[in-house]
Amino acid sequence: MTDSPAPTGREAHRRSFAKAVSWRVTGSIDTFLIGWLVTGNAVVAGTISAIEILTKIFLYYLHERVWGKIRWGKKA
Repeated sequence: MTDSPAPTGREAHRRSFAKAVSWRVTGSIDTFLIGWLVTGNAVVAGTISAIEILTKIFLYYLHERVWGKIRWGKKA
């Protein structure tokens, strides 16, 4: 699967997805640590982190794509 260049000023879908994944890894580590501190249980913290990985990657990707369509604040 190749990722053809996006038109000027737009971001390719694969780039948006890669950003979503890298951000989610960072966020999931944070969620795990907070869950562990609050519950004192690494298994519960890991379960919470595993669930939110899937939901938040999808939500972030959609968020990025919507913001990509908004012209406000972009320079031509």
